[in-house]
Amino acid sequence: MLPCFTKQILGVDCPGCGLQRSLLFLIKGEFTSAFLMYPAIYPMLLLFGFLGLNKLYPFRHSNTITITLMVSTVGFILTNYILKFI
Repeated sequence: MLPCFTKQILGVDCPGCGLQRSLLFLIKGEFTSAFLMYPAIYPMLLLFGFLGLNKLYPFRHSNTITITLMVSTVGFILTNYILKFI
């Protein structure tokens, strides 16, 4: 796995720490472990899946759906990042 340069240089986790291990858990089929490792994995996959599907079959309210998925993904990432320090 790729090392986290932020953690190596500054000694602090970055907002993306845990994403690689979470994807590995998903590939292995360990869905609960993937969520516990990086809770933003599911909103992120939903966002990327929607963006890919929207390229093939454009949806009527795609901008609203994309913004909602983006805000929820960023919310999950920031909440997870803040809770790491508590």
